[in-house]
Amino acid sequence: MLDKIKEKVSESVVISPPNFQSAKVKIVGTAPYVMNKFSSANRQKMMDKQEAGDRARKNKKRDPKDFNAVYKGAMHVSTDGWYGIPASSFRSAMISACRTVGFQMTRAKLCLFVEHDGIDADDGSPLIKLDGKPERRDMAVKLADGSTDIIARPFFAKWSATVRLLWDADQFSATDVINLLSRVGVQVGIGAGRPDSKASAGCGWGTFKVEA
Repeated sequence: MLDKIKEKVSESVVISPPNFQSAKVKIVGTAPYVMNKFSSANRQKMMDKQEAGDRARKNKKRDPKDFNAVYKGAMHVSTDGWYGIPASSFRSAMISACRTVGFQMTRAKLCLFVEHDGIDADDGSPLIKLDGKPERRDMAVKLADGSTDIIARPFFAKWSATVRLLWDADQFSATDVINLLSRVGVQVGIGAGRPDSKASAGCGWGTFKVEA
Protein backbone atom coordinates (compact mmCIF):
# COMPACT_ATOMS: atom_id res chain seq x y z
CA MET A 1 0.00 0.00 0.00
CA LEU A 2 1.40 3.27 -1.04
CA ASP A 3 1.81 5.95 1.56
CA LYS A 4 -0.30 8.93 0.97
CA ILE A 5 1.77 12.02 0.44
CA LYS A 6 0.32 15.17 1.88
CA GLU A 7 1.15 18.21 -0.10
CA LYS A 8 1.77 21.37 1.84
CA VAL A 9 -0.33 24.19 0.60
CA SER A 10 1.47 27.51 0.88
CA GLU A 11 -0.58 30.39 2.16
CA SER A 12 0.25 33.95 1.34
CA VAL A 13 -0.21 36.58 4.03
CA VAL A 14 -1.41 39.95 2.83
CA ILE A 15 -0.71 42.91 5.09
CA SER A 16 -2.82 45.92 4.26
CA PRO A 17 -1.17 49.37 4.35
CA PRO A 18 -1.75 51.58 7.41
CA ASN A 19 -5.16 53.20 7.35
CA PHE A 20 -4.71 56.26 9.54
CA GLN A 21 -7.08 59.19 9.84
CA SER A 22 -6.66 62.50 11.66
CA ALA A 23 -8.75 65.29 13.11
CA LYS A 24 -8.34 68.59 14.93
CA VAL A 25 -10.40 68.82 18.10
CA LYS A 26 -10.85 71.95 20.23
CA ILE A 27 -11.11 71.42 23.96
CA VAL A 28 -12.04 73.95 26.66
CA GLY A 29 -11.14 73.51 30.31
CA THR A 30 -13.99 72.91 32.75
CA ALA A 31 -11.55 73.10 35.68
CA PRO A 32 -8.11 74.71 36.13
CA TYR A 33 -5.07 73.15 34.48
CA VAL A 34 -2.00 72.94 36.72
CA MET A 35 1.49 72.36 35.30
CA ASN A 36 3.88 70.10 37.17
CA LYS A 37 7.02 69.78 35.05
CA PHE A 38 10.15 68.24 36.54
CA SER A 39 12.37 71.29 36.29
CA SER A 40 15.90 71.42 34.94
CA ALA A 41 17.03 72.72 38.36
CA ASN A 42 15.70 69.63 40.14
CA ARG A 43 17.21 67.45 37.45
CA GLN A 44 20.60 69.08 38.01
CA LYS A 45 20.32 68.65 41.79
CA MET A 46 19.65 64.95 41.32
CA MET A 47 22.63 64.60 39.00
CA ASP A 48 24.89 66.47 41.44
CA LYS A 49 23.77 64.22 44.30
CA GLN A 50 24.44 61.06 42.30
CA GLU A 51 27.85 62.31 41.18
CA ALA A 52 28.79 63.19 44.76
CA GLY A 53 27.88 59.73 46.05
CA ASP A 54 28.51 59.29 49.79
CA ARG A 55 29.83 62.84 50.04
CA ALA A 56 26.29 64.11 49.35
CA ARG A 57 25.13 62.76 52.74
CA LYS A 58 28.09 64.19 54.66
CA ASN A 59 27.86 67.67 53.16
CA LYS A 60 24.08 67.88 53.07
CA LYS A 61 22.71 71.38 53.55
CA ARG A 62 19.39 73.08 52.90
CA ASP A 63 19.58 76.02 50.53
CA PRO A 64 16.92 78.80 50.59
CA LYS A 65 14.01 78.05 48.29
CA ASP A 66 13.34 80.48 45.44
CA PHE A 67 9.59 80.01 45.01
CA ASN A 68 9.43 82.12 41.85
CA ALA A 69 12.15 79.98 40.27
CA VAL A 70 10.22 76.86 41.28
CA TYR A 71 7.09 78.35 39.67
CA LYS A 72 8.86 79.08 36.39
CA GLY A 73 10.69 75.75 36.42
CA ALA A 74 7.37 73.88 36.53
CA MET A 75 6.26 75.44 33.21
CA HIS A 76 6.32 73.80 29.81
CA VAL A 77 7.43 76.53 27.40
CA SER A 78 8.09 75.88 23.70
CA THR A 79 11.08 77.01 21.68
CA ASP A 80 8.75 79.67 20.23
CA GLY A 81 7.84 80.98 23.69
CA TRP A 82 4.25 79.74 24.12
CA TYR A 83 2.95 77.61 26.99
CA GLY A 84 2.25 73.99 26.21
CA ILE A 85 0.79 70.72 27.44
CA PRO A 86 2.84 67.56 26.85
CA ALA A 87 1.34 65.71 23.87
CA SER A 88 2.09 62.47 25.70
CA SER A 89 -0.36 63.41 28.46
CA PHE A 90 -3.29 63.30 26.03
CA ARG A 91 -2.12 60.02 24.50
CA SER A 92 -1.63 58.41 27.92
CA ALA A 93 -5.02 59.70 29.07
CA MET A 94 -6.81 58.27 26.02
CA ILE A 95 -5.13 54.91 26.55
CA SER A 96 -6.20 54.99 30.20
CA ALA A 97 -9.78 55.88 29.23
CA CYS A 98 -9.99 52.68 27.18
CA ARG A 99 -10.58 50.88 30.49
CA THR A 100 -14.00 52.55 30.73
CA VAL A 101 -15.19 51.06 27.43
CA GLY A 102 -13.49 47.65 27.53
CA PHE A 103 -10.95 48.32 24.78
CA GLN A 104 -7.52 46.75 25.24
CA MET A 105 -5.03 49.35 26.44
CA THR A 106 -2.13 47.44 24.89
CA ARG A 107 -3.81 47.65 21.48
CA ALA A 108 -4.66 51.31 21.97
CA LYS A 109 -0.94 52.06 22.34
CA LEU A 110 -0.51 50.96 18.74
CA CYS A 111 -3.53 52.83 17.40
CA LEU A 112 -3.84 56.23 19.08
CA PHE A 113 -1.44 59.14 18.63
CA VAL A 114 -1.32 62.90 19.25
CA GLU A 115 0.57 65.21 16.89
CA HIS A 116 2.52 68.00 18.57
CA ASP A 117 2.65 71.73 17.79
CA GLY A 118 6.16 72.38 19.07
CA ILE A 119 9.00 71.28 21.34
CA ASP A 120 9.78 72.14 24.96
CA ALA A 121 12.75 74.52 24.98
CA ASP A 122 14.22 72.82 28.06
CA ASP A 123 13.77 69.06 27.77
CA GLY A 124 12.67 68.64 24.13
CA SER A 125 9.32 67.00 24.91
CA PRO A 126 6.58 67.41 22.25
CA LEU A 127 3.95 69.99 23.23
CA ILE A 128 0.37 70.97 22.39
CA LYS A 129 -0.10 74.75 22.35
CA LEU A 130 -2.03 75.97 25.38
CA ASP A 131 -4.23 79.08 25.20
CA GLY A 132 -4.40 80.74 28.61
CA LYS A 133 -2.49 82.83 31.13
CA PRO A 134 -0.87 81.29 34.22
CA GLU A 135 -0.83 82.62 37.75
CA ARG A 136 1.38 81.45 40.58
CA ARG A 137 -0.26 79.34 43.27
CA ASP A 138 1.67 78.23 46.37
CA MET A 139 0.33 74.86 47.46
CA ALA A 140 0.89 72.53 50.41
CA VAL A 141 1.59 68.97 49.24
CA LYS A 142 2.29 65.63 50.91
CA LEU A 143 5.61 64.06 49.93
CA ALA A 144 6.29 60.33 49.55
CA ASP A 145 7.95 60.19 52.99
CA GLY A 146 4.82 61.62 54.62
CA SER A 147 6.19 65.12 55.21
CA THR A 148 4.56 68.32 53.93
CA ASP A 149 6.14 70.81 51.53
CA ILE A 150 5.12 74.06 49.86
CA ILE A 151 5.42 74.19 46.09
CA ALA A 152 4.70 76.96 43.59
CA ARG A 153 2.85 75.86 40.46
CA PRO A 154 1.56 77.51 37.24
CA PHE A 155 -2.23 77.63 37.58
CA PHE A 156 -4.37 78.20 34.47
CA ALA A 157 -7.87 79.11 35.67
CA LYS A 158 -9.20 79.41 32.10
CA TRP A 159 -7.62 77.51 29.24
CA SER A 160 -8.22 75.82 25.90
CA ALA A 161 -6.25 73.94 23.26
CA THR A 162 -6.59 72.34 19.85
CA VAL A 163 -5.55 68.69 19.88
CA ARG A 164 -4.54 66.98 16.62
CA LEU A 165 -5.43 63.30 16.85
CA LEU A 166 -4.16 60.47 14.66
CA TRP A 167 -5.64 56.97 14.80
CA ASP A 168 -5.79 53.60 13.09
CA ALA A 169 -9.14 53.62 11.29
CA ASP A 170 -9.15 49.82 11.11
CA GLN A 171 -9.51 49.81 14.90
CA PHE A 172 -11.34 53.05 15.69
CA SER A 173 -13.92 55.20 13.94
CA ALA A 174 -13.76 58.98 14.11
CA THR A 175 -16.73 58.92 16.48
CA ASP A 176 -14.93 56.42 18.73
CA VAL A 177 -11.88 58.67 19.03
CA ILE A 178 -13.84 61.87 19.72
CA ASN A 179 -15.96 60.09 22.33
CA LEU A 180 -12.83 58.65 23.93
CA LEU A 181 -11.31 62.14 24.19
CA SER A 182 -14.59 63.34 25.72
CA ARG A 183 -14.27 60.63 28.35
CA VAL A 184 -10.73 61.79 29.05
CA GLY A 185 -12.09 65.26 29.72
CA VAL A 186 -14.58 64.00 32.31
CA GLN A 187 -13.06 60.85 33.81
CA VAL A 188 -9.26 61.05 33.38
CA GLY A 189 -8.12 64.65 33.02
CA ILE A 190 -4.62 66.00 32.38
CA GLY A 191 -1.94 67.71 34.44
CA ALA A 192 -1.45 67.80 38.21
CA GLY A 193 -4.45 66.97 40.42
CA ARG A 194 -6.36 65.22 37.62
CA PRO A 195 -9.08 62.65 38.51
CA ASP A 196 -6.94 59.74 37.25
CA SER A 197 -3.84 60.79 39.21
CA LYS A 198 -1.62 57.83 40.13
CA ALA A 199 -0.87 59.23 43.59
CA SER A 200 -4.42 60.18 44.66
CA ALA A 201 -8.01 60.69 43.58
CA GLY A 202 -7.03 64.12 42.26
CA CYS A 203 -8.02 67.68 43.16
CA GLY A 204 -10.69 68.12 40.49
CA TRP A 205 -8.24 69.80 38.12
CA GLY A 206 -7.43 69.16 34.45
CA THR A 207 -10.91 68.32 33.19
CA PHE A 208 -12.31 69.68 29.92
CA LYS A 209 -15.06 69.42 27.31
CA VAL A 210 -14.82 68.80 23.59
CA GLU A 211 -16.22 71.72 21.57
CA ALA A 212 -15.51 70.84 17.93
